[in-house]
Amino acid sequence: MIKTIIFDLGAVLIDWNPHYLYRKLFEKEEEMLYFLENICTPAWNEEQDAGRPLQEATDLLLAQFPEHRENIEAFYGRWEEMLGGAIEGTVQILRELKEGGQYNLYALTNWSGETFPVAQERFEFLGWFDGIVVSGTEKDRKPSSSFYHTLLNRYEILPSDALFIDDNLNNINAAQQLGITSIHFTSPEALRRALEDRKVL
Repeated sequence: MIKTIIFDLGAVLIDWNPHYLYRKLFEKEEEMLYFLENICTPAWNEEQDAGRPLQEATDLLLAQFPEHRENIEAFYGRWEEMLGGAIEGTVQILRELKEGGQYNLYALTNWSGETFPVAQERFEFLGWFDGIVVSGTEKDRKPSSSFYHTLLNRYEILPSDALFIDDNLNNINAAQQLGITSIHFTSPEALRRALEDRKVL
């Protein structure tokens, strides 16, 4: 019996992509891709999701790649420009679940604790959750089992009562290993079908 639904945020409810910013800064796509794959890399960004301060992260890259100063500093200096907007189909699903009043709603997100307040100001629907656990604040992140346990313990959620939605298969697998029923998010339409199949919607 599902009593609690846990949402990931990035790429599920919020469209975030560094390309939105760096297409403005690079004339050539291949140069942008090289920069994001070799300098401001996903692995580097994940350390901020795990709690590393933004200034420390920026200084680390400036010491390694001083010739890329302007573009490195833009990553957090112009971070808001990476936010593409809400993923409206999923927001509508969240709205229906909230208005239905049948489920407790939580978010479990890999997100820098320093940039998350920007998202909270921009996206009203983040206020619909009964609680949000942010990796950068907790200094722990998915797919670490301890991060899931932070949410479960804080809000007294039984894994067997929960349904977890995430676009990252590693995160889905980690949740399932804890006994949490999970849906791999690919689109709002597919999510709606999956929730209808489970009689959640």
